[in-house]
Amino acid sequence: MRSDALRRREAIVREARRLFAAHGASVPLETIAEASGVGIATLYRNFASRAELTDAVALSILDEMREAAGRALEALPRTPDDAWRRFLHALVGLDLGALTEALAHPADAELSAGVRAAQDDTLGRVADVLTVARVAGLVRADLAPLELVLAVGMITRPQPAAIAASTPHLVPRLTAILEAGLRAQPPEATAG
Repeated sequence: MRSDALRRREAIVREARRLFAAHGASVPLETIAEASGVGIATLYRNFASRAELTDAVALSILDEMREAAGRALEALPRTPDDAWRRFLHALVGLDLGALTEALAHPADAELSAGVRAAQDDTLGRVADVLTVARVAGLVRADLAPLELVLAVGMITRPQPAAIAASTPHLVPRLTAILEAGLRAQPPEATAG
């Protein structure tokens, strides 16, 4: 693929991801094309259907999640508290609510094999991070990788404009609450 065509394709995925995060996955494709600076025909040359575009958005986010997990795994042995916090905040920064929207939108279709494989690989990497974080005493023993991803996805799901306007610091506040709730409890706190 030529470099200019690759840049256009990346712009379409980036704008679709941003718009999914802000408004949900049912954003009109024309809106995505316009935000990407391309015509609808160019969007369709790159993505023959909404399902193909949502797959590309999902794969983009899953790739960045694996990268965040890799960085966390490198840093956890040296700076466990900081590495865990950076990992959690990196997940929040990825707008996983957009991924939830993208994966849930084609409700009548199964996930593509490529997205399913990337999802499984990503959850495996998140599991690796959780294993190391548990050993460091940073995270509860009963937290599953999918639970962490879904919790972050719920926090970052698109909110109606009225809610977003009245609670502008909702995501950071809920992230702090989630972070505190995920912490491993001292043995005396869990007894009884």
